[in-house]
Amino acid sequence: MYREFYGLTCNPFEISPDPFFFYPTARHNEALALLNYGVIRRKGFVVVTGEVGTGKTLLVRCLLESLTLQKVAFAYIYNPILSVRAFLEQVLTDLGLSAAAPTKSEALSRLNNYLMARSRNDLTTALVVDEAQLLSWDLLEEIRLLTNLETTQQKLLQIVLVGQPELDLELDSHRLRQLKQRVGLRCNLLPLELREVEGYIHRRLELAGAKETEKAIFPKETITAIYQSSKGIPRLVNTLCENCLMLGFGLQLYQITPAIVQEVVSDFRLDQTTAGAETRSEGEWIQDHIECVPEEPSSTPSNFPPFDARDNRSRIERSPEGGVRRR
Repeated sequence: MYREFYGLTCNPFEISPDPFFFYPTARHNEALALLNYGVIRRKGFVVVTGEVGTGKTLLVRCLLESLTLQKVAFAYIYNPILSVRAFLEQVLTDLGLSAAAPTKSEALSRLNNYLMARSRNDLTTALVVDEAQLLSWDLLEEIRLLTNLETTQQKLLQIVLVGQPELDLELDSHRLRQLKQRVGLRCNLLPLELREVEGYIHRRLELAGAKETEKAIFPKETITAIYQSSKGIPRLVNTLCENCLMLGFGLQLYQITPAIVQEVVSDFRLDQTTAGAETRSEGEWIQDHIECVPEEPSSTPSNFPPFDARDNRSRIERSPEGGVRRR
């Protein structure tokens, strides 16, 4: 709706975890490198945790793309609320094996034979579990026992657990001390800092086709307001920016003002102090936005971390209407 008005070729702030829009902060780059290293070097268990909305699932999608390029076979569990039997069936299915095993021991034997065959050919196999904080104790214990599938030199199955901070609490509990001791690598994702939020917003606009002058859609004072309201959580940054662009388009404003941000924050109940504010007339509210537009756009940072999300453009096509579709 607003793309043509702001000179964009696609929506830059969708909340779907698209690796094309991966923004490589130092912490996210570290986590992605750790995940790749843990799997490729066959470290057994790798754990990444982070608060809701900090980009864990996007990190997983980037990892899966990397594993595919490196010919690593993997099972990806994105909804771990499963019984032990259903979990094993999902793992077998994802690895291209028949899940119609009459018993659990038969399923494990089938998995072990597959892993041994790949190991003999020096091929790596991984199990990636997202939302791992939802794993039941029985399933966590079953996953721990899967690390017993090994040779004298290495683990046959590399296991990646990605989840919210509750997963850390589980792993630190006494009853899971055996699993904790098998974790080879561990990392925690943090919210973005103010300078990272600024780079994050400009980067997404750039990848969405914004020219240098159009990246001033969000001036510095507006980005500060977004940072303060989102607390640096990328998902909330996306939600605020997306709705600010829609509201700005409705008002025909080429720059998003802090007043627009505050209105969106109020709509989404992100600032409880505004809940009891008096309702202003439409004319007063629009006048506030017009008065808040800065006379000159702020400068845009030109230096970004070395990772370039545009490397993924080979897997993306732009339609004549400006949309995006996967090949």
